[in-house]
Amino acid sequence: MRRSKPQELLREIYCDQCISPQKSPLIKKMSRTILMGDPLYFSVKGGANPHTRNLLGLKKTVDADRARAQWHAMAKALIDHGVEVLIVEPHERLPGLVYPANAGFLFPPDGVPADRKTFYLANLLPTRAPEREVYRIFIQSIGFVTRDVQARFEGEADFIPASDYLLFTHGRIERQRFVPRFGLPPWKRVYGFRSDMHALAELSAIASGRTILSLELCLEAHYHGDTVLCSFGRQREFLLAYLQGLAPASRENLQKAFGASLIPLSDADAGLYAANSFQVDRNGELFFFMPRGVSEALCRQIRERGVEPVLIDVSEFLAKGGGSIKCMILDLGPSRELPSSLGAASFRADRSYQNLFQKSPETVCRS
Repeated sequence: MRRSKPQELLREIYCDQCISPQKSPLIKKMSRTILMGDPLYFSVKGGANPHTRNLLGLKKTVDADRARAQWHAMAKALIDHGVEVLIVEPHERLPGLVYPANAGFLFPPDGVPADRKTFYLANLLPTRAPEREVYRIFIQSIGFVTRDVQARFEGEADFIPASDYLLFTHGRIERQRFVPRFGLPPWKRVYGFRSDMHALAELSAIASGRTILSLELCLEAHYHGDTVLCSFGRQREFLLAYLQGLAPASRENLQKAFGASLIPLSDADAGLYAANSFQVDRNGELFFFMPRGVSEALCRQIRERGVEPVLIDVSEFLAKGGGSIKCMILDLGPSRELPSSLGAASFRADRSYQNLFQKSPETVCRS
């Protein structure tokens, strides 16, 4: 069997008469484009958050087969709900690529043509810093202009559109290390957070005209904002929030800003990373991809607001890597607003999930 040439796959994905996805009659099947990281080399290398280590501080071992099965099930479910899934190639020394929400962010995220959008590359913690160049090449190949954020900042994971706001989450940046303590074991690991509050100046210049709500994180197990906060709804007007994950002043400011639109998360749902969810729109119907195991009470609250939960098992990625659904997704916005040049569209076709993994007479599946 052979892999489809990009031109052949373009016709298969978009249409027989044209290559531009913006002109395709099938665009409703591909309402949004996301990036996911091939899990081939997913493992715990840096051990940079509390989920990656056991009580003794030793790095956990990933069940590779289980992780890959969960990853493929999630990708296929997203495609079934009208999402275009692009895949960044795996690198053996960069297992963190499976969590591309840290890559940066596209701004403006939607509502403007591709030539008015810029992708701002994150400035990642040292163990993941080399990922920036992988993402730079990939995003430029899609057709977007890229720029670098200079301050320590981890992209969409700490910069979240919600209603009329952009939520910027940050915390104290620490040198990760073991320190002595009273108890057993007689040491503990210091992790800190990922985005520095000093990134606010850069973000304010990028998103001038938008109101940025700066929020301080306080629990190392919830080291990114997208583990405590998640917006959803037609206008992203509702907000899931794990209030205990925010410093008291930030908690108060958030409650004032969102009022009755804020849904507090229980400790149990927050522990499953319910806030690390992702909304998709399939032909006007809203679906909310959430980690399997969240409470029925929370699902009921989501449904009452006109959005249908879709529960996905990504437990291996949370238990071993400290990331769930949204961590595994970089949002590239509405598919119709992506660059439409032949080179960009061809690259998208070549890096599509269908081309890389789906078995068919024209494609080769790589396990």
